[in-house]
Amino acid sequence: MSRTQSAQKPVPDKAEGLRLRARLRYLYHGSSPLAVRFRLAVIAIDFVIIGFFLAAPILKEAGWAFYVIDYAIAFFLAADLAGRAYAHTDIRDWLKKPATWIDLFVLATLLAPAFLSNFGFLRLLRLWTLLNSDFFWRTVGRRYDDTRVEEITRALASLVTFIFVVTGFVYASFLGSHPGIKGYLDALYFTVATLTTTGFGDITLPGAWGRVLSIVVMLTGITLFLRLAQTIFKPHKVRFPCPTCGLQKHDPDAVHCKACGVVLCIPDEGA
Repeated sequence: MSRTQSAQKPVPDKAEGLRLRARLRYLYHGSSPLAVRFRLAVIAIDFVIIGFFLAAPILKEAGWAFYVIDYAIAFFLAADLAGRAYAHTDIRDWLKKPATWIDLFVLATLLAPAFLSNFGFLRLLRLWTLLNSDFFWRTVGRRYDDTRVEEITRALASLVTFIFVVTGFVYASFLGSHPGIKGYLDALYFTVATLTTTGFGDITLPGAWGRVLSIVVMLTGITLFLRLAQTIFKPHKVRFPCPTCGLQKHDPDAVHCKACGVVLCIPDEGA
């Protein structure tokens, strides 16, 4: 074999890698019907997985079948993360995103359920990363020109995720050691009662750490409720970037940009 032939041998492998990357970019970032259907399928599977995470405390009683499903989900999540990383223009930039680190930690809990079982409740953070991702809104929210639906969904996702993450933490930490926490429903009941500051008092966590947790749940819950209320009742906005200053959100009937005063031509919602 000549030196020329030897130097050209790796080229097909490199070309195949470039073709694979182009296909993944087409599926993860494209706007064609095929790419949209692919992302919708991934999102649908994600919601099924989140449902499994939610029911995990009960499904653990299934024994080995639970772990089979656990590793099947780990395989899907690993393939999805690898595909997103390879389709991204700069993998280092992708790794800097907090959502990426959360998803990698969720994957770690799936790959090592015996060692990280006490952190299994953090898997529900996948709901937050999904509903706050550009991947989701490029696919599901692409028909919304205004920001109202997106902002309400993000605020609701933060509140729901917080409720179930705290519920999982209380369940994992106090089950068996506190007479009031006999099951997952008791942990959820305590979380909601504390978060809404109802304070029935029939279930209270013991010790100083129990009081600290209750305070954190109340303060964070009030903040998340206020954020959700603000997104629901605040004035309607549309996403229309100003051509001069770049301001993204404006009133639907705005004629001038509030930031720089340039004339805007916002299309009607029915147009």
